[in-house]
Amino acid sequence: MKLLRLVVPTVGAFAGGLFLGGLRAEATPAQQNPYEVVNQLGRVLVQVENHYVDPAPREKLVEGAIKGMVDALDPHSSYLPAEEWKQFQSDTEGKFGGVGIEVDGRNDKLIIIAPIEGSPAQRAGIKSGDQIVGVDGEDVLGQPLDKVVKRMRGAPGTKLKITVLREAKNARAHELKEEALDAGASPDAAPPERQGQTLSFELTREIIHVSAVLYRLLDGNVGYLRIKQFQERTHAELLAATAKMRQEVAAAGKGGTLQGILLDLRSNPGGLVDEATEIADEFLASGGIYSMRHRGQVIEDLKARSGGAFVDMPTVALVNEWSASASELLVGALQDNKRATVVGANTFGKGSVQSILPLPNGAGLKLTTARYYTPSGHAIQADGIHPDVVIEPGTRAPNEPAKVLRERDLPGHLPAEGPQGGNAPSRAPTTDAGLTSSPEDEVIGSRARDIPFDPSQSRDVVLRVGYQTLRTAMSQRSTLTK
Repeated sequence: MKLLRLVVPTVGAFAGGLFLGGLRAEATPAQQNPYEVVNQLGRVLVQVENHYVDPAPREKLVEGAIKGMVDALDPHSSYLPAEEWKQFQSDTEGKFGGVGIEVDGRNDKLIIIAPIEGSPAQRAGIKSGDQIVGVDGEDVLGQPLDKVVKRMRGAPGTKLKITVLREAKNARAHELKEEALDAGASPDAAPPERQGQTLSFELTREIIHVSAVLYRLLDGNVGYLRIKQFQERTHAELLAATAKMRQEVAAAGKGGTLQGILLDLRSNPGGLVDEATEIADEFLASGGIYSMRHRGQVIEDLKARSGGAFVDMPTVALVNEWSASASELLVGALQDNKRATVVGANTFGKGSVQSILPLPNGAGLKLTTARYYTPSGHAIQADGIHPDVVIEPGTRAPNEPAKVLRERDLPGHLPAEGPQGGNAPSRAPTTDAGLTSSPEDEVIGSRARDIPFDPSQSRDVVLRVGYQTLRTAMSQRSTLTK
């Protein structure tokens, strides 16, 4: 049986990533004679079944024992019951049964960011800015986002009723927010309450395919590519987006070409490692991508293949404290091979490998089995990628730094082994109270491609500095080639 090997960014917060691979079997004393431990577990099980105050289901006891055993290892090793294993597969495939809406849960409101193109929600007339207030006739105001999303997912062909509150001027919702921000309102402040109408939609669930890549052509020759996570076909999506941007440049009729790439990996939790390495290949003509070590021994050392879509193109990668796992692998490869300038905050620091072993009962075992390293040997685990241009997260209150939870803050995290620190930043860290990690607030992406946007004037300071850094690199290259 093959093991599914994966990189999972953080506890419970993100979907993991996987690729096929095997593990070497290494005999240890514990493996050679496990029966003494099993016998002890059996004796405890018998005592509980015989003497506990109420009858205790054996399956529940055994599952609890397994979970406790694996959870004791590190924050990312765990036992996945059958339902969690099914959800895990759905997340990594980038498809699920649902109605096709992206939902944001801020300020105790469930706001629809956008209906997915071609989805039941879009066909029914649900719009960006609608607030979900009911699901199947039940009020969901104040309920957690993940709980509501779980209720909206389900088997294809089943019915779902969604009730939304639509503001009277829904079409101008984004413009009104922009005006409020320009007037000095906090970016996290809720918009003023306005009279709206309540609408109900009867929808039929379908298999929903979630796009992992958002793109936009900036200033006629800069390609903005935001990768939300690495799932199946992310590499193909990125190439398709690039082809469309090149077509846009050609359609402009000025004889121009795509001159630079702004690669946005902020809040990318990771995902399928193969997809991340295929994208790295598009930027690298040669050099390493990553190495993997198990108990101090290198078990894989992946090198780039020659040729790719962006091998000679100036590139800037944007990261933040939630860029994790496979996104850190990609950024580390680009940085070590001097193929991209990295702008933003120090990344999450999730550099361990988990292997998934499917179990006969439909569950799965997720076990940490190795550590990842950048081509130069820098340990990602519990350290992360250090940007070339550091922009610290904005403050949440006057003189009070934002609290950022990273891998090294997790109880029981796997320690780093090997060199840490990465590259020294090219300039002193900058602290800015602007939007340092919220690209969703910017009018970028397929749903807003018709709205004029000037990245050099953006309130998103990481985007703004990244764009300026890229423009400088493009200008220097143009000077050298003249």
